[in-house]
Amino acid sequence: MQLFDPNNPNEKKKMIAAAILGVGAIAVLGYVFFGGSGSTKPTTNSSIAKASPIPNKFTKEPDIVPDDASVYQPIVYVPGNPAVSEADRNIFSYYEPLPVVKVPYVPPPTPTPTPPVNASSLMPSNVYARTADFSLQVTGDKFTPALHISIDGRDLPTRFINAQQLFTTVPAALIANPGPRQVMVRSNDGQIYSNQVTLTVTPPPPPNYNYIGIIGKPRFNDTAVLQDKNSKDLINAQRGDIIGGRFRVSSISEREVVLIDTTLKIRWPIAFNADAAAGTPQFRPPVRVSDEEPQ
Repeated sequence: MQLFDPNNPNEKKKMIAAAILGVGAIAVLGYVFFGGSGSTKPTTNSSIAKASPIPNKFTKEPDIVPDDASVYQPIVYVPGNPAVSEADRNIFSYYEPLPVVKVPYVPPPTPTPTPPVNASSLMPSNVYARTADFSLQVTGDKFTPALHISIDGRDLPTRFINAQQLFTTVPAALIANPGPRQVMVRSNDGQIYSNQVTLTVTPPPPPNYNYIGIIGKPRFNDTAVLQDKNSKDLINAQRGDIIGGRFRVSSISEREVVLIDTTLKIRWPIAFNADAAAGTPQFRPPVRVSDEEPQ
């Protein structure tokens, strides 16, 4: 069988077309494998820029890579919160730090132990200042003969009656001034003690009179002129007289008159007061001399 008929025109056209396609295929393959490595020099951007009469604003300059890498500086990144702007800040106000207050250490309170002895009451519980010695009875429980009564830390001679009663004598020096006194029962070594009971010392009632004059008589039988501070009444009193139902005239002189409280036995000197006698007649005799004194 004959593959090609040279006398057939159609067969000739097919052969020519196949030859052209084969040559084209060989040319393409040769360009792909061998054409890229040729010595033809590509056109650069700089040559295009020089040849073009109009500069191209979109032309990018080539990156310059220096040979020395020391020109590069390392970038140090420190993480942190971004700054926040202050809203509506008053530029005329300044921050003033609050003072640091040091709170002192306060130890917890220590529970007070229960006293082994109980003192419940006093008899009397209220006395007047400036009075004389008096007897004091302390009533309580668990008393023994080894215990004694103490007033403001001063131990007093104590008489044991029984487990509920103790007696002592309080000297006048301990009640010379008004104010509270703390009374307790304790032993000599302080190991056995009681709770404290208050003895109230109140001011005594003073005489409500002013000494405004004196009426001199022979043999010093003088008369004191007193004035009631409330009613302004005048009272003439001699030595030994009782005024106001309570105060006895003890002595009369040109400087003062002395009254004695008949109930509390308290001495009250009242100085001569000329200002209190303003508007009232004053009675004050001349000063006597020694040779005028009675024999």
